[in-house]
Amino acid sequence: MFELLPGTGLALPRGAGVLRFGMPEREAQWAVATLADVRETWICQAGWAFAARYEGLDLLVYGDCADRSGRDAHDRAGLDAVHLSRAEPGPTGPSAVPVVLRGIDVFGYPAAEVRDALGDDPHATVRLTPPGSPGYLASAHLSSGPRR
Repeated sequence: MFELLPGTGLALPRGAGVLRFGMPEREAQWAVATLADVRETWICQAGWAFAARYEGLDLLVYGDCADRSGRDAHDRAGLDAVHLSRAEPGPTGPSAVPVVLRGIDVFGYPAAEVRDALGDDPHATVRLTPPGSPGYLASAHLSSGPRR
């Protein structure tokens, strides 16, 4: 089970640890590598990024994000965000691995039921997509700070 922990990070399955906001890339990669093959990737405005696939879920992790507005005070060192998405397009059933937010498996129930349980905006740092769609949610994004 993955657990979205707003303000903290992402708890990984099988006791692999917690990806904590602010942690360095090497530590984050090491934790994820205990579950799946890690592949480096690129994200605009991120100093580092990597991806992995675990039992039908794609995990994207990135950090050292720069604020391109010129306000250096808004740069974020270390792990900044994690994105979990379903590997299959247009999911029509629960995922093989639960993704939990506040005790609710957001990939385990139809989107309408998840929205009823959590509300349309469950937390300032969490984005569940696609909002308003029928069927099951396709992705969950958790960031270290409020959505920009």
